[in-house]
Amino acid sequence: MKINIKDVLYWMDAIRQSDDRYRTLESFWKGQINSKVWLIETLQKYFQRLPYNIVVCGGWNGVLSTLLFNSELDIVKITSIDKDPACESIANIMNKDYEMSGKFQAITENILDYKNYHKHNVIINTACEHMTQDEYNKWIAKLPNQTQVIIQSNDYFDNKEHVNCHESLLSFKKNCGLQVSSASELVTEKYKRFMILGAKDGYSN
Repeated sequence: MKINIKDVLYWMDAIRQSDDRYRTLESFWKGQINSKVWLIETLQKYFQRLPYNIVVCGGWNGVLSTLLFNSELDIVKITSIDKDPACESIANIMNKDYEMSGKFQAITENILDYKNYHKHNVIINTACEHMTQDEYNKWIAKLPNQTQVIIQSNDYFDNKEHVNCHESLLSFKKNCGLQVSSASELVTEKYKRFMILGAKDGYSN
C-alpha cells in the first residue's frame, strides 16, 4: 500500500498539535498498523464491488480511515466514532484532505448511542476488546440486518484497557453474534489479532 505524502504530512501535524503526543503515536505501533493493513487487504479481497460508506466504531485517532482512503477501495465517505473527545480533532487533522472535501467526519459519541448505522454499507469495529461483552451485545443489537460488519479483537490480556479479550479465534467467533463469512488471525509481536467478517441474518455481496 502506498500512502499519499500529503496524508503523512497531516499525520505529522496531528502529532505536533496533540496534547498527548505519546498517546497519538501509539496509533502507529507496528501491531496497530499491521492489523489495519490486514483488514484492508481482506476487505479488498472479498468486497471490492461496492462504493463504500463506512462507519468506523472506536475510530480512535483516525489512522485506519487514512489507510482506507489510500487503498484501492471506492470510498464515498468514512465516519469515525469515538467516545474520547480528544480523538475528534486529532482524527480530523489526520484526515484533513478528506475532511475538507466532505469524505471524512470524526464525531465524539458512544457507539451505543449512534443512530445512523442504517446509512452505512460497511460497519467496522476494531476495538471490541475495549467493550464488555454486555456492551458488545447491545452494540450488535443496534446494527441493521444484512449489513457487512468487520470486527477485530485480540488475546492481549496484559493491557489494562482491554476488558473483553479472547483466548482464541474460536472464542471470538462463538461470542460475536454474527453469521460469519470469514474468520482469521494475525500473529503480532505481543499478541494474536482476531478478525471476523459477517452480518446479522446473513450477507450477500
